[in-house]
Amino acid sequence: MAAFGSFALLIALVLAAYNLFAGGVALRLLAVGGTNSTAYRVAPERLAETARRAGIGTFVAVIAAAFAMVWSVFHNDFSLEYIVEHSNIALPIPYKFAALWSGQEGSLLLWSLLLAVYGFVLRVTHKTDVKLYAYAGTILAAVQVFFLLLLNFAAPPFAGVRGGVAPPDGNGLNPLLQYPEMVIHPPMLYLGYVGFTMPFCFALGALMMRYPGEKWIHITRRWTMMTWMFLTVGIFLGMHWAYAVLGWGGYWGWDPVENALLMPWLTGTAFLHSVMMQEKRGMMKQWNVWLIFSTFLLTLLGTTLTRAGLVSSVHAFAQSSIGTWFFWFMGLSLGVCLFTYILHRDHLKSEHSVESLVSRESSFMFNNLVLLAACFTILWGTLFPILSEYVEGTKKTVSGPYYTHVAVPIGIFLLFLTGVGPLLAWRASSFRSLRRNFILPGIAFVATAVVCLAVGMKPWKEEAVLYSLMTFSLAAAVITAISSEFLRGAGVVHRQTGKNVLSSMILLTRRSTRRYGGYLVHLGLVIIFIGFAGYAFNRTAEKPMAFGDTMEIGPYTLKNLGNTQESNANYDSEFSQLDVYQGGKKILAQPMSPEKRVYAVNGQPQTMVANHSTLRWDLYLVYEGRDQATGLPMIKAFLNPLVSWIWIGLAVVVFGTVVAMLPSASPSRATVTAPAKPGALAGHPAASLAGSGD
Repeated sequence: MAAFGSFALLIALVLAAYNLFAGGVALRLLAVGGTNSTAYRVAPERLAETARRAGIGTFVAVIAAAFAMVWSVFHNDFSLEYIVEHSNIALPIPYKFAALWSGQEGSLLLWSLLLAVYGFVLRVTHKTDVKLYAYAGTILAAVQVFFLLLLNFAAPPFAGVRGGVAPPDGNGLNPLLQYPEMVIHPPMLYLGYVGFTMPFCFALGALMMRYPGEKWIHITRRWTMMTWMFLTVGIFLGMHWAYAVLGWGGYWGWDPVENALLMPWLTGTAFLHSVMMQEKRGMMKQWNVWLIFSTFLLTLLGTTLTRAGLVSSVHAFAQSSIGTWFFWFMGLSLGVCLFTYILHRDHLKSEHSVESLVSRESSFMFNNLVLLAACFTILWGTLFPILSEYVEGTKKTVSGPYYTHVAVPIGIFLLFLTGVGPLLAWRASSFRSLRRNFILPGIAFVATAVVCLAVGMKPWKEEAVLYSLMTFSLAAAVITAISSEFLRGAGVVHRQTGKNVLSSMILLTRRSTRRYGGYLVHLGLVIIFIGFAGYAFNRTAEKPMAFGDTMEIGPYTLKNLGNTQESNANYDSEFSQLDVYQGGKKILAQPMSPEKRVYAVNGQPQTMVANHSTLRWDLYLVYEGRDQATGLPMIKAFLNPLVSWIWIGLAVVVFGTVVAMLPSASPSRATVTAPAKPGALAGHPAASLAGSGD
């Protein structure tokens, strides 16, 4: 099976190279000679079609290689070095799938697999716009060639075991990856990371062919939104994994690899906003092209950081020479983007300009500037250790407080813009409309701030509490603004159809899915910010606990029922069982059981957190091992307010994104035949259908 997988990857490389060469030649011939194919020995159209079919063949070959790897993992083929390093006989079946992306070679194979899937969809839907899809498909083939070169020559996943003698068992999967979420978290991230290649290919292709109008944006809108959604879900699944597995009580540590994921998300978010200005007003064309170029380049940079050993991270792969390949590819990609932009920049002239600072256009521009400022801030902090080592010879790291002092205020300003944008009109907003649209959100802002102060928040004492107060107040204002937009539109639908408010809102959303789906996404982000704001009020307690000992944290009392040791073929474990009391009453039917595991194959430890989650806060328990002084189990407890709202907000974001991708439903119209006599229409059954909107 290993030989089959290697052969499949080689065939995939040959087909992708042919796709690139034949597609490039065909497009060049068409550009020079137009559609007159009689001047050529081989018609450019036929050559382009063979290139498209080679792209589909690449998909089939990569699928075959991925199947060979999965087959080898499940059949414990320890003649392959990759399987020795990332699997073992006792590994549970779900985690054998995770072995595919747990190492460098396997993750590159997954990258190529997803790129091939996206390419297959592109090539079978090419009739949407044959020429544009041909350009995009050829550019995509160039990206595929790069990753297939890596798999064939730099990081072959089917390489034989060192020494040529297969061991009886493997080293096992990294314990940090033996968590249910890790079966879906990396694929989601890769769907987002790899997916941004698609709008990049369309944007670069549209610029190369000087595509008229903005149709290419309409074609790629769902590609971009779907990719953005996958990356969003992947990032938050990673946050939840860090929260549930690493045992430090937090979900975001400004780790370099976390930052590498966030940067293309920020530029992709900016693109999704500013591209609306190009669609509606013909503005920011150059800006949009470079936003999507930058997003693609940032995905390559993030991949380079994890594979070249440039940064220290729990997520990074071991240092290897493969980073050099990525540096060359990033340089080549940037060069192609610059050359194409300089050659065709006259095609990107804006048709209009911002007419007023108090307009939706200006809010989009500010939104973009703030998102890019956040991206640059994170990029600088991430690369600073590398730059300092290069310049001064010593590596200086940037810690969490740097990001907190810079990124958090930027995030709060973004929250403000989230509420302001929908309330402003295109081109210019009158004072009357501003007063009407902002009065209720303004009242909500002030009222929330007063309530927060009344319940005991003291923002003058701690910076974090000040940020939380601003977040709660702005969140209330933004929720009020979004709710007002829904209620105002639902009122119009209600007057037209007579439906109740909820039905009117649903019909309103169906008629303009992009607009109201976007509002739902904004609502979800606001809810996430509310969850983030709870971080300022986290509490911790720590204590060695023998049988019968108790520990207080917040309103809870924890009582130790005993400490237990267990073993199985995969790992040994120690855990404590603790009952939870509130006001003298036991509140959980089953005790909480924080656990520490040590895996048999490699001796690596893993923390299994016990978490009781409510809408108000999480009671989060960690078994930290034995206390050196007493020999008793050390239990650390966290009380983390509002964390559940982060995951609730994510669900709303995903729902809103799906709604925004759906086509809008056009109001149906009833055709009524004119009556023979005046007044005969009154009471006619068809009359009640007119204007119903159903």
